Amino acid sequence: MFRNAIAAALLAAGAVSLWAQPPDLKTVVDNSLKAMGATDVKTIAISGEGWDGCVGQPYDPYSPNWRKFSNKNYVRSIDLDARGWRLQRVRGEGENPGRGGCGAGPIADQNQNQVTMAGPTAPWNTQLEYILLPEGFLKVALEKNATVKEEKIKGKKYTVVSFPGENKAAVTGYINDMGYVDKVETMIDNNVLGDVVWDAVYTDWKDFGGVKFPTHIVQHQGGPVFFELNVADVKTNAPVDLTPPPGRGRGGRGGPGRGRGAPEGPISEDLGGGFWLITGGYAAVVSDFKDYIVVIEGPSNDMRAEQIIAEAKRLTPNKPIRYVINTHTHFDHAGGLRAFVAEGATIVTYQTNKAYYEKIFKNPHTLVPDKLSQMNPQPKVKIETAGEKKIMTDGQHTIELYHVDGSTHSNNMLIAYLPKQKVLIEADEFNVGAANAPTPAQINPYHTNLLANIERLHLDVDRIIPIHLPNDGRKVTMAELYTAAGKSPLAK
Repeated sequence: MFRNAIAAALLAAGAVSLWAQPPDLKTVVDNSLKAMGATDVKTIAISGEGWDGCVGQPYDPYSPNWRKFSNKNYVRSIDLDARGWRLQRVRGEGENPGRGGCGAGPIADQNQNQVTMAGPTAPWNTQLEYILLPEGFLKVALEKNATVKEEKIKGKKYTVVSFPGENKAAVTGYINDMGYVDKVETMIDNNVLGDVVWDAVYTDWKDFGGVKFPTHIVQHQGGPVFFELNVADVKTNAPVDLTPPPGRGRGGRGGPGRGRGAPEGPISEDLGGGFWLITGGYAAVVSDFKDYIVVIEGPSNDMRAEQIIAEAKRLTPNKPIRYVINTHTHFDHAGGLRAFVAEGATIVTYQTNKAYYEKIFKNPHTLVPDKLSQMNPQPKVKIETAGEKKIMTDGQHTIELYHVDGSTHSNNMLIAYLPKQKVLIEADEFNVGAANAPTPAQINPYHTNLLANIERLHLDVDRIIPIHLPNDGRKVTMAELYTAAGKSPLAK
């Protein structure tokens, strides 16, 4: 009687206490939905302003946020039963100044209209975009027969609801004593960072016509902030059109850990003097030093790295891979480094990256174990650094490394120059398009900056090898860079 009287009093005050009864899952879910006014909510449309991040592409690897893109006029209309949503927004530059990967800033505003379906057959990271909603989490927790327990965290009482995800990591939600879902968190795999947290934190709840919803949402992936939204309005039970718009209309951020599919097999091109270009995916260059091998770039993931390693050993048999040169820390260019470390190679990278790599190489990789994580004992990561200039030579073969001053793609960017071959190897500073393309109406600042660095360093370049190779396999010349930068070779 006394317990019922307390529950009645709390209900009268507009709160639902989950502590006034044993932690039964259905009761917890029902009470939480009731507290949020969402018991009969079938669709929900969230509108506001904020930003989302491009994981693994920050200008500075120590940044508290991933590379930012602004979200203006953001409206996410969700059909909770269908587990699908339409996202409409104006997405544009979120950095000031515009720096980092996923496009050369400043990024122009672009209208986007995407439909995403996150049902049981969707990739797990896409399903998580639904589960990381307060209502989505509660509905899936009920289906998954989640466990329930009561905990006190930092002095606050929570009902903790948890179930295993498809990747075997627990998905856990924290329901406060008002019945609101404060936070949902889980772990996902990232081939660079390993097992990383993906969470959603909900604060500043407000009543929108009887439905309680947070007005501030923050998500983290791997530590840095991944998404932030300031909610201005919430509407419920309006029809949601889940018909995909024409063209590239299907969405889904997917989270990190993508890009693990098999690239084409490597093909070697002899650059002369004991250097070979490895194609068939992200490019790498193999260097046949006197007693060992040096590889320029360890990109993509373990699969691509193993292809490069195998080709290096075929080209230069009976020699160890002693060094792998890393152009910068963006994940598509660092994703294969762990496979090279497993080979015993030392990473050569720009000087500011040393502490970053030493930190992330300590992270566990249990969700998707890679070659390095399965070694016992695991070799310790070895790192050599380059400053503004570093020369690697055995007397016959020479690689010159230079820091790219003024890069707005990455503050830790290195380029590699082969003086005998007059070849420049670069990543992302000049990603070429179609052959014989004219000077664009809008000049890419990456291109002008790379050209300025080549001229500043007085490098005699006949050929540029972009790590992102041209689709037609052509040899890229300095003439292309001059055209792309809107300058004449005579101006140098």
